[in-house]
Amino acid sequence: MSHQTLVERFRGARSDPSLALLEGFHPIKHAIRFGAELMEVVCLNVAELARLTANHAPDIAGALDGQVTEVSADVFEELAPLAPPTGVIAIARRPTVSLTELLNNPALSPVVLLERPRNLGNIGAAVRVAAAAGAAGVLTIGTQDPWHPAALIGGAGLQFALPVTRTAALPVCDRPLVVIDPGGDPLPECSIPARAILAFGAERAGLSSQLMATAERRVSIPMSAGVSSLNLATAVAVVLYSGRFGQ
Repeated sequence: MSHQTLVERFRGARSDPSLALLEGFHPIKHAIRFGAELMEVVCLNVAELARLTANHAPDIAGALDGQVTEVSADVFEELAPLAPPTGVIAIARRPTVSLTELLNNPALSPVVLLERPRNLGNIGAAVRVAAAAGAAGVLTIGTQDPWHPAALIGGAGLQFALPVTRTAALPVCDRPLVVIDPGGDPLPECSIPARAILAFGAERAGLSSQLMATAERRVSIPMSAGVSSLNLATAVAVVLYSGRFGQ
């Protein structure tokens, strides 16, 4: 395999909607744990990667056997705009997510909806929180792709742990829509219906009038005087971990 062919494949994967580019050990670790299909793994030092795996994720050690190609530092630095410090990068197949199946899931867990989020790192961090808290899935509306390499770094690859997809608009479904809004009932006293869609707006723009108008309930996060907003992922964490669901 030529140096140029390898670089072109990794650069092409960045914009391929069927693929996920995993920059660094932690996204790769979680992708493997949640059943990702790895197509190519490249590292700076196979022995160092083995030590990293043994120390931080021994459960995935066998998954990388025979799949890793070692390359020089010059080549590795061309595979991503900023070479990951853990010295490993991979291409995986992006899972297919059915929006219908996600919304019709009978489990009581909420779905997180991010409307027009702007920062890819925040999107990834919100996915990471949602996965940790056991959310049913994460939907985004807007131009940013929740599977962008930067979002995968922010999410530590936990996009593979639950359904994550982008949609043009929220389809009609039987899940109650709950918007996070400063004028809503304050947490943790208020209750949130089971199977709710929890809608979060971008820090600057907030939620659209369309979502606000169709919401079944409005919930607010109490904050000290003079504080007008929280980081998106922090807001998602607060609601998922302090909300009273199913009442």
